[in-house]
Amino acid sequence: MDAFWGIVGTINGLLFSDVTVYALLITGVAFTIWSGFGQYRALTHGVALALGKYDDEEDKGPGAISHFEALSTALSATVGLGNIAGVAVAVALGGPGAIFWMWIIGLLGMSLKMTEVTQSMLYRDTSDPENPHGGPMFVVKEGMKKWGLGAVGSVIGAIFVITLIISAVTGGNMFQAWNVADVTFTFFGVPQYVTGIILCIAVGAVILGGIKRIGSVASKLVPAMCILYLLAALYVIIINIGDVPALLALIVKSGLPEFLGGSPASATGAFIGGTVGYAAVWGIKRALFSSEAGQGSAPIAHAAVRTKEPVTEGVVAGLEPFIDTIVVCTLTALVILSSGAWNRGPETSFEAAPQIVEHVSKDAKKDNKTKEWTLKSDKLPARSTEAKEIQGLEGLGWKKGETVFMLVQTGAVDSDGTGTDVKRLTGVVDGNADEGFTVKWNPIESEKAPTFAKSGDKADMGIYANYAGASLTAYAFNRVLPGLGTFLVTLAAWLFAISTMISWSYYGEQGIVYLAGEKAVLPYRIVYCALILVTCLGFITTDAQLDSITTLGLGVMLVANIPIMWLFAKEAMTAYHGYIGRLKSGEIKPAKKKA
Repeated sequence: MDAFWGIVGTINGLLFSDVTVYALLITGVAFTIWSGFGQYRALTHGVALALGKYDDEEDKGPGAISHFEALSTALSATVGLGNIAGVAVAVALGGPGAIFWMWIIGLLGMSLKMTEVTQSMLYRDTSDPENPHGGPMFVVKEGMKKWGLGAVGSVIGAIFVITLIISAVTGGNMFQAWNVADVTFTFFGVPQYVTGIILCIAVGAVILGGIKRIGSVASKLVPAMCILYLLAALYVIIINIGDVPALLALIVKSGLPEFLGGSPASATGAFIGGTVGYAAVWGIKRALFSSEAGQGSAPIAHAAVRTKEPVTEGVVAGLEPFIDTIVVCTLTALVILSSGAWNRGPETSFEAAPQIVEHVSKDAKKDNKTKEWTLKSDKLPARSTEAKEIQGLEGLGWKKGETVFMLVQTGAVDSDGTGTDVKRLTGVVDGNADEGFTVKWNPIESEKAPTFAKSGDKADMGIYANYAGASLTAYAFNRVLPGLGTFLVTLAAWLFAISTMISWSYYGEQGIVYLAGEKAVLPYRIVYCALILVTCLGFITTDAQLDSITTLGLGVMLVANIPIMWLFAKEAMTAYHGYIGRLKSGEIKPAKKKA
């Protein structure tokens, strides 16, 4: 598996390079200025459109759903585990500064969403007025056809669809399934494969057309779950309201570059530290994954809206990154930061330092200077009383299969941008309550033998629980009110994940139809469901590996969609300014409602 993760990491390094990040930021800034800060229109006119104040009952235009329904449909795929688990990954690895960059992307993402959805509305296929189709693949295909380059447009559209399918099975499927399996195992001890089987059946029942009622029930439960989650988050924040101003200042300070007065957050507890640039990368990746701005996925859902004015849906779509990233992600981040979950202390500590020994693998090369090292440790001491109370654990407090880590220093600053030589050396708990628990430690690469990181003047012998993704958010809630996160986040993870997996299955399905027609839909659905189970069989064990999977899907879509947005940006902006001009002149007025 090391070779597999190495390949994925290499691909991600190419896809999500500085060039991609800068291109996205420049695109967001350009569209913001070009639209005359269209974010303002989204927050004002977009709200009025979503509430139906401009709906003409007599001339509705082609489409199947209202602006509000289209907004809700797109949000069902974005508000979910990206907010619960994605934010946790960003804070755990990038620190508080990652949230500052999530805000930046949230604001710029509003202009990206407005532009890409407007483009899809201009080029959507309305040959069946009751069931329109749209998305970047139709934009580039039909747009280039007008230039006499229809064949080229079809090929580029196919390339985008391939990236869409990759993202559907990684971020829209595997990320969701892994988090549900992880949080359910962490708090209820349910084996991951069991969760995988249940998810596979539940999602399959909907997308294979067997039980439509499940989808209907989920559509009612998910909004209620959103409200319940947000209320619980506000409760935690209110409990720690005195810390919020300092935390907001910390977010800004640790996100700003040093020449603007910023400085990286200090490494404490489970947080190993990182540069401002490292925080920026994590914030940008997680914000893009959560809001899907610039990916080209949301236009597929918005294309079904019922309207005669293409620009209106672009304006409504601009609300999504604000709701998803500025509001919901910020609340989750403040829960994790204010509870102290992000830089938590160890669950327990070894009294005597474990041995750090060289790990010799079968694939090791004799001439390779970089060696692998691991730990030889005694049985795990019991979790501390406080740790068990937070998580509601009994006995020794350990479960076979959970992941833990210790902090070591390799003596060489990591090239990944953390700016530190501290690394997490992870391991998997083995054993049972009767005979005691041990850890099977994973190897770590280093030219020389690592040493244990310092905690003050002493070596840190702490054993940290590896709360990854949604499990960290649940743990944060539990630190404030034991049991709250256990049930709230687990329930939310299940409902949000199923909703998102169904939505992304539809996105991928539309791509399959574009590539191969209706005949290929059933095999796609079967493979999509099978990947849910495969994901829960244990080949993903850490939040870094989880991020690698989602970054792959995110990266390929961005690389494919950014050029498409620029190719047809002028048409979108011309249409946008034409619509806003008519709105300002009074030509477009709120609809008169029938008495």
